[in-house]
Amino acid sequence: MSSPADLPPTTAAHVKAETVPLGELLSDVTRDISTLMRQEVELAKVEIKDSATKAGKGAGMLAGAAWAGHLAVVFLSIALWWALGQLIGLGWSAVVVAVIWAIVAAVLASKGRKELNAIKGLPRTAETVKEIPPTFNPNTEETR
Repeated sequence: MSSPADLPPTTAAHVKAETVPLGELLSDVTRDISTLMRQEVELAKVEIKDSATKAGKGAGMLAGAAWAGHLAVVFLSIALWWALGQLIGLGWSAVVVAVIWAIVAAVLASKGRKELNAIKGLPRTAETVKEIPPTFNPNTEETR
């Protein structure tokens, strides 16, 4: 015979399973699954918004870098033309301006690249979806 010490402890879940009708238990499960799916969708929305914001910043900085690079090319071309035409004086001032624009372009490109590399996609959503029991993933090896 088994003694009371050999029996597993009675928990609230055990009591509920023994006393609540099956229809109500299935209703609870359905409600919980629905809540879980809504929460996953909300998490995905938040992560997508965050990623889109970072992508927008990075794209804006890369656009600024492209514009600054364009201006650097224009000023370098003018400087080269002016310097070759004059061989002294005024041409070098255009070179200084072009070098400044080249530095601006390099800084913006570096910051833009950093912003785009910081995008991680949907890491929290991917983690929490992995936690969904295999029972809810039909036609997989775990549920066969």
